[in-house]
Amino acid sequence: MTNPQVLRRWLAAGAVGAVAAGAGVIAAVTANAAAAGCSARYTVTSQWSGGFTADVSVTNLGDALNGWSLTWSFGAGQTVNQGWNATITQSGAAVTAANASWNGGLATNGTTTFGFNGSNSGSTNPVPTSFALNGVACTGTAAPTTAPTTAPTTAPTIAPTTAPTTPPTANPTATFTNPIKRNGPDPWLQYHNGFYYLATTTWNSTITMRRSATLAGLANATDQVIFNLSSRPNGCCNMWAPEFHLLNGRWYFYYTAGQNVSDYNPTQRLHVLESAGTDPMGPYTFKADLGNDWSLDASVLQVNGNLYLMATYGGDGAGQSNFIQRMSNPWTLSGSRVRFISPTLSWERQTAPVAEGPEPLYHNGKVMVVYSGSACWGPDYKLGLVTLTGTDPMNPSHWTKKSTPVFERNDANSVYAPGHNGFFKSPDGTEDWIVYHANSSASGGCDMNRSTRAQKFTWNADGTPNFGTPARLGTALTAPSGE
Repeated sequence: MTNPQVLRRWLAAGAVGAVAAGAGVIAAVTANAAAAGCSARYTVTSQWSGGFTADVSVTNLGDALNGWSLTWSFGAGQTVNQGWNATITQSGAAVTAANASWNGGLATNGTTTFGFNGSNSGSTNPVPTSFALNGVACTGTAAPTTAPTTAPTTAPTIAPTTAPTTPPTANPTATFTNPIKRNGPDPWLQYHNGFYYLATTTWNSTITMRRSATLAGLANATDQVIFNLSSRPNGCCNMWAPEFHLLNGRWYFYYTAGQNVSDYNPTQRLHVLESAGTDPMGPYTFKADLGNDWSLDASVLQVNGNLYLMATYGGDGAGQSNFIQRMSNPWTLSGSRVRFISPTLSWERQTAPVAEGPEPLYHNGKVMVVYSGSACWGPDYKLGLVTLTGTDPMNPSHWTKKSTPVFERNDANSVYAPGHNGFFKSPDGTEDWIVYHANSSASGGCDMNRSTRAQKFTWNADGTPNFGTPARLGTALTAPSGE
């Protein structure tokens, strides 16, 4: 039987751990380099000592393309380590990014975006200044055409009329479209003191967060480095599955990270940071390692004033499962952990037996946990539900599992592998929302190509959530109430 510890994101990603020390630096720059027919934008979204993350978008201003490649050259020895939404190759300073299998079509005025983690030596990381799309240099304008000359005519004189009085109209309803972060797996989103705060997996040595006063604004917000892991001996690299919880007046930031070794996945462990105050963006200090077993996807459950750590473990032959353990405080585990969600149903075992990503959900006195089932590197990753029907969260028999998934792929909307979710309230507190990641292709993997999405959900008569159908990317959705 395949070791369940390898049945996770690393199979599809091939990520490279970053080794670096020093404060994170944010840079955002645009390159509108030269060419009739296209424009390109290159943005450094996060930067740390020795490494960086960049997003690149290219707009086709010429005829529609069926297959594209964008080329540029680095000027300071930068190298690409891991890319997403494109196949990226490098020869010396020259870089070529070619379309992936699902995004080769590029219409006139169409835009495609891809990104990568890179490394740089020294303190400089200059932005490339020239790009070419399919060999044509990008200038940001299309080739001009000459319009025919038409003799001017004299416009007829029309007698003025009295303008009709138009009754005032109500302000238009605010909307947003998914994704709210294009490359944002394992999202966690909270609304706090007038802002939305979003953190996602970085797969490098930094923890980043972005914020916006509106949900729509998150899509273009800048990721800010809130903590650098490079000095942590047991968790320097490959950061996954961040969550931040406000407990006793401090934010506790839970995450998964491991060592800088080629086979890093067996070294992945749970860790927690503590904020200095009530700002979700910190500053943070390292607080504790949470155990010494392969583990991921930590979250916090609160029942009757008690804290419990929920997380995913493997290695015992039963497939990745969700466990629960008491906490004496937000950074200290107490007693032994207990398995309370195992992948026993057929829909939890598609591609591989997996139950992971447990997330608490409370409604009208009901305590529930929503979790992700089946392999994240397949299209059938989806959400399941257990409900605390007894009184003791540490007793597995006090949890009742729903036999069918509560949120799953929708081929008609091109949404695949929706999962690893979180929950948040609208600004006025009247609406419940789910945040999750998904792929736009059935061939998508468990990697940085997964995008962050959000949508409102309602409640069934029995008090369980009704998440509906995952919305197609680009669909205009009404913004949360109170924006």
